[in-house]
Amino acid sequence: MDELSVKVEDLSQVKKKMSFEIPWPFVKDELDNVYRDIGKKAKIKGFRQGKVPRKMLETYFKADAENEAITNVVNKYYWQELDNRGIVTLSKPEIEQGGLKENTSFSFSASFETEPSFEPQGYTGLELERTNISISEKDMEMRLTEIRKMFSTMQDVVDLRPARMGDFVMMDFEGTVEGEAPPELKGTDYVLELGSKRFIPGFEEELQGMTVNETKEIRLTFPADYHEKKVAGKEAVFTVTLKGLKEQKLPEIDEEFIKNFDKYNSLDDLKNDVRQSMENESKRQSDAGLQKKILDAILAANEFEVPDALLERQIFYMMFDTQKRMRAAGMDETSAMDFSFKLHDQFKPEALKTVKAFLLVKKIAEKEGITVTDEDIDSHINKIAKDYHTEYEVVKQTYNDEERLDALKAELMQKKVFDFIESRANIKFVEQEGLIQEGHQ
Repeated sequence: MDELSVKVEDLSQVKKKMSFEIPWPFVKDELDNVYRDIGKKAKIKGFRQGKVPRKMLETYFKADAENEAITNVVNKYYWQELDNRGIVTLSKPEIEQGGLKENTSFSFSASFETEPSFEPQGYTGLELERTNISISEKDMEMRLTEIRKMFSTMQDVVDLRPARMGDFVMMDFEGTVEGEAPPELKGTDYVLELGSKRFIPGFEEELQGMTVNETKEIRLTFPADYHEKKVAGKEAVFTVTLKGLKEQKLPEIDEEFIKNFDKYNSLDDLKNDVRQSMENESKRQSDAGLQKKILDAILAANEFEVPDALLERQIFYMMFDTQKRMRAAGMDETSAMDFSFKLHDQFKPEALKTVKAFLLVKKIAEKEGITVTDEDIDSHINKIAKDYHTEYEVVKQTYNDEERLDALKAELMQKKVFDFIESRANIKFVEQEGLIQEGHQ
């Protein structure tokens, strides 16, 4: 048989296997090329370099030559066939082969992952709710308080009152776990805002009611998922001495306060700007809520497999992001890496949803002919430049990195697909007063 034979079979929705049978003449040509290259470099006593007989080369280099020929044949025909069939792989191939035999066809198979092939459905005519959020007086009050805090001053509490939530305490503390006092559970002149939730649950609450120079023993149990595994789930005894107590004094919002800003001429200017920024935020919350409902609906309507390669890649991104945030918070590199890698299984459900959303959006875009153009990208970059009062070229430079540009294209593609789905949905509007505060539903 002098013809190349290739068979493709689907092992699953995301895994294919290509089986090849390569005629001996094709393999022999490759083997001859390999021996030719070996012969040019081989040094064997009694023969001039480049003049060693083939039989002698086979005596010394047979195994190496055949392995190299196999590698070359596999690479050549595997990639050639992928190109011919327009198949895009997501993983390195798993190769199975039985070695070379003289005057016999060479057989090998390659198994690999691809994106799932399926027909997207259930994304038109959806019954959806969009929440219209109006800004409440409480929203205004909370946002103005945040602005006042930016200009607050810290003052010693002079009336000997007990500590309460919102105070800043200076303290010495030392914790013991199972009779040992690890250095990370000790602090001197440590400043902590009560209510910031920077310490383990219950610690800040126990400091309420303490007065300056008071010492107290606090018993608490570390959470089971605490990042320091040697104390996770264990009881700790803290000895705490309160050394100082300060409270935040907020300025009044009045015409005098306005002098802190160049952009406002009056109190009304400030309040109008605050209201406008919150109305923009309410639109973002409304959009995000609708997008979540769209995503949940289309994911529920489409069941398909997810390639392990894409899933593991997404989990890696999430672990890397966690590692960066832990480092930024002051954790050392080794601990941050160890902490993030232990979260692998916890990240899996969210990663699975992210990858499924990406694949589903891509399939819907393909089916409906939705594309992201250079004009779409330019328009988005122009908007960012305008929002942040910077130059177009400065923003464009940040997308010179191929990975960042691909992420932007995926983001714009999702927006276009969701806009398409929204335009073909039946939407009921629901009124809500007050923004959803971060950390609360």
